[in-house]
Amino acid sequence: MKRTTLSLPDDLAQALAREARRRSTSASAVARDALAKHLYLVPGEARPVPFAALGHSGHRTTARDMEDLLAREWDDDARNR
Repeated sequence: MKRTTLSLPDDLAQALAREARRRSTSASAVARDALAKHLYLVPGEARPVPFAALGHSGHRTTARDMEDLLAREWDDDARNR
């Protein structure tokens, strides 16, 4: 496991500590769980597919332009990580 240091605003650090106490676990465990859920890395849960509704775009050329649309969507997704 890799150790990482995070800087948190006071209110977020307090909320993290409060949740750790509520669960009777460490702040690290709560942070790992929250990050895994946020990044869709929870085993057994499906990751949302951002372009799943492309067929309902209202544009008549969606099928023809599919390769360009997918490339654009994946590039945007990679930049947002």
